[in-house]
Amino acid sequence: MLLQDSDFWKNKDIAEATMKEMGETQNLLGSYFDAKKALYKLSENIENVNDDAYYGVERAVRQLEIKRLFSGKWDKNNAIVSIYAGAGGQDAADWVHMLYLMYEKYSQNQGWKVNTIDSTEEEYQSKTGRRPLKNITFEIEGKYAFGYLKKENGVHRLVRISPFSPQSLRHTSFALVEVLPKIEEHTLKFDEKDLKVEFFRSSGPGGQNVNKVETAVRIVHVPTGLVASSQVERSQSQNRELAMKILEAKLIQLMEKERVDEINKLRIKVKPEWGSQIRSYVLNPYQLIKDHRTEYETSKIHEILEGGYLDDFIEAELTSKDI
Repeated sequence: MLLQDSDFWKNKDIAEATMKEMGETQNLLGSYFDAKKALYKLSENIENVNDDAYYGVERAVRQLEIKRLFSGKWDKNNAIVSIYAGAGGQDAADWVHMLYLMYEKYSQNQGWKVNTIDSTEEEYQSKTGRRPLKNITFEIEGKYAFGYLKKENGVHRLVRISPFSPQSLRHTSFALVEVLPKIEEHTLKFDEKDLKVEFFRSSGPGGQNVNKVETAVRIVHVPTGLVASSQVERSQSQNRELAMKILEAKLIQLMEKERVDEINKLRIKVKPEWGSQIRSYVLNPYQLIKDHRTEYETSKIHEILEGGYLDDFIEAELTSKDI
């Protein structure tokens, strides 16, 4: 049946699903032709090819292979990323912001858009020029954003000479990265008595209140202790809607992990899952980033923190059979 046929749009759900499938096929074909074009250009000038050119072609081919692995229900969705400071004091708060900048720059390189949803700043002033953050939550808008970033879930460890140490001592700090899919349509039914909704004023840089109306929303799912909040929207209702979507994504993820099909089977308090780190970023006494799940490592730590070459880790994680 052709798109221009009048019968095509009689069933709206089927028509929209068909259009979505066609868009995904077109996207995959685009990746195929990008890889084909890159290989052709490489073969035309094979004698003068440098490392960057080889990497560009390799990356185009790998991205085509990676997209074939995106079979998860939410892989094509936008991603909601939260980063929480762990052990390490001021260094941990600074590490949160460094990770945020890494994912922001990586997303920009991918052509994705980043929108901050919520953040909590530390009270002290940073000596690094970055905002010290207890936590930050942001949305990454882009095709397959969740599929690419879902394996970033876990604890990230930083070792460096602390910029906050008067004696220039080496410090270790930790941050927890949580990646959730952006779910556009509500798929879970909530019992209102299980939700604790709090309203507060949205705040700006430095912790200064920039909104005299309590538009920011924090929602606690009482049976599990899961929390979601939003202060990016202008109205209370919009922030509540966004916070509910984040809470729903957290619950769906927990339900899949616990292998249950109803929310009321999750009546346990959820503790922050720190555990062992998934990746270490060492700036001193040597420079190395190592993923402890895949054993993939590189010395290009500054390039990684600038959002480049992060694909190498992400693709190693996605293709590993042990993860």
